[in-house]
Amino acid sequence: MRLTGGRSRRAAVVALVLGFVALNTPAATAAGSAAGVVPTRVHDPWLWQATVGQRPAGPAALLFFTDRTRYFESTGVLVDRDGAYRLIPIRIGEGHGLLSPDGRHYLRPDSGELLDLTTGRQRRTMSTGVYPMAWSSDGQQVLGTRSNDDSVISYGPDNQQLNDPEKPDDLLVVDPFRGTERTLDVGTFATHAAAAWSRGGGLVAVTGSPDVPAQLAERQRLVVVDPAGGGTRWQVDLGDRRILAGPAAWHPDGRRLALLAFDGCAGLRCTSEQAAARTWRIEFLDTATGQAVGQALPAGTSVSGIIGWRGDDPILRYVSETEADTDRQAFLAALSPDGGREVLVTTPVGSTDLMVPGDLLTRAAFGGPEPRPSPFAAPLWVYLALAVPTLLAITLVVRRTRRRRAAMGPAPA
Repeated sequence: MRLTGGRSRRAAVVALVLGFVALNTPAATAAGSAAGVVPTRVHDPWLWQATVGQRPAGPAALLFFTDRTRYFESTGVLVDRDGAYRLIPIRIGEGHGLLSPDGRHYLRPDSGELLDLTTGRQRRTMSTGVYPMAWSSDGQQVLGTRSNDDSVISYGPDNQQLNDPEKPDDLLVVDPFRGTERTLDVGTFATHAAAAWSRGGGLVAVTGSPDVPAQLAERQRLVVVDPAGGGTRWQVDLGDRRILAGPAAWHPDGRRLALLAFDGCAGLRCTSEQAAARTWRIEFLDTATGQAVGQALPAGTSVSGIIGWRGDDPILRYVSETEADTDRQAFLAALSPDGGREVLVTTPVGSTDLMVPGDLLTRAAFGGPEPRPSPFAAPLWVYLALAVPTLLAITLVVRRTRRRRAAMGPAPA
């Protein structure tokens, strides 16, 4: 049966819509059969990859940051537990936030906004100006720091300074879901550098510079306190060559706290090459006394911190140090007591950070398949941009066909 011009157009439109629907439905990947497993390797997203807000995904398997996206600046790339890729755009001047232990939420720094990765909904749940540093293991509280420095120095008629640009910072315990916060008394800090919860949440470790001279010399102090109001347990000066090992610095046994120490150039005068050449090791302190305990573990160069544990083996994040961020690369590796290093996750060149949800770290759920971003997981505007020219082309073809038939006249009986 011959189709008329109207039927031809309708059939073409239906076929086009069905085609876009088919393309917009990602095929099942191997990652789907291994849900909840951290992939061994991830890749750069497509330039047109949809954001979490445009097309929500599932809980994160991991999150990395790269400027090799359509935004051409640091952007979060979510890889969910079914292997789907989504973008998390980062505002200009905004740092990297925190991934919740269950992988469902991403907490933005300073803005106080919580992004639900499974629905795409983003809402402000906390006061602004809070920089999150560590989630509690149950995912209900966050340790954050807030600067109290005056951003602008003003002077009186006699040229006396009216404000203080160097006020001590506040360490906060925040509920990011209810928006409540309270100040934790850890002593005076000019700035907080890092913090970590103990596994059960009964203790908190925080490091930072106690005053401005120490901040300029990059010297830090470590304080361990009871967040329930039990006061300071102990504190120790770390100097300028030791730092807290990261948000997972507490050993799973609860009796040791990990530090990162380095050999090499220290201080603000070090060049980027000298900083990259630092060799790191993991040292331990007794969580009851603050005294050194156990043997140090060699960790190599470019160490960024401990993000979890696989039994007694720390899982470290490495970010290769280069002059340009576009040449850096982040990866995760497990460190054995004999100094051996097993690479667990690799990100593409140009990545500057890498996060894995705490529940997957606790289960040591590594070794998953290598998902690749789907080119069809695009926002609606991409499909509209493709559909409109295609529909116009179909319309022109149908019109020309009708005119040609009209010019030929009616078919002979």
